[in-house]
Amino acid sequence: MKWLKLCKLDEIPVRGSRVVPHEDGSIAVFRTADDFVFALRDACPHKGGPLSQGIVHGTRVTCPMHGWNVELESGEACAPDEGCSRRYAAQVDEGYVWLEC
Repeated sequence: MKWLKLCKLDEIPVRGSRVVPHEDGSIAVFRTADDFVFALRDACPHKGGPLSQGIVHGTRVTCPMHGWNVELESGEACAPDEGCSRRYAAQVDEGYVWLEC
């Protein structure tokens, strides 16, 4: 397992995100109000909308295109919607955000 040091936690807005380029496509790294971080492929499972531009609430993000809610912990769309955005492991250690690659 290899971890990539992304940035300081404070460089990601509270209830916001930061986009990271990746060989599989862009990854959105989200920060919750409680300073937890989650990383998902930056594409809604519905029509590929940019989740990074969505609204973070609790441990969910709402896609800005059609309002789908996606669980940050799993990448799963919330019922009644169905689908999944790929999840990547992310963590905070000593004030820095790390992404598993």
